[in-house]
Amino acid sequence: MSDMIHHHAQALVMAGWAPSHGASPAVRTLAERIVSGQQDEIALMQQWLRDREQPVAQPSGPARHGPSDTSSHSPAQGHGHEGHAMLMPGMLSQAQLEELDRARGGEFDRMFLRYMIQHHRGALTMVNRLFATPGAAREESTFKLANDVSADQSSEITRMEQMLASLDPPAPSP
Repeated sequence: MSDMIHHHAQALVMAGWAPSHGASPAVRTLAERIVSGQQDEIALMQQWLRDREQPVAQPSGPARHGPSDTSSHSPAQGHGHEGHAMLMPGMLSQAQLEELDRARGGEFDRMFLRYMIQHHRGALTMVNRLFATPGAAREESTFKLANDVSADQSSEITRMEQMLASLDPPAPSP
């Protein structure tokens, strides 16, 4: 649960950039949906941890990891894994986050969709690993949350792939 909270936190950072990075109305709407859905899931996961008297992970927010602060612990790195950005499937590296942060307009849209698809596929990998672990996700609330994450992320991937396919190809570099 703690890893998934931090995984979701990176999606919040990425989606939080849409308004300030000139994203199209369609990408902004998608980003708003991602923020809403993942904030709700983070709250459920935090409550799940509280109910089991486990340490409650606090996601890092966009304000802390915006364009002016890339030196501290990044949501790309995962909880307790500083310097090992790719330990959680689908997580963007610090370089990818910086590249997305520099992008604007149509370039931001294309990059956001590609990177968010990568990110969501990573969440699906995490859920599938959970379901493949003997004895895991047998409790109803855990199964439901993991199943909801899987369903939501799968449908968003389909939508993002359609959106990406509908975008004009990027202009060739000179």
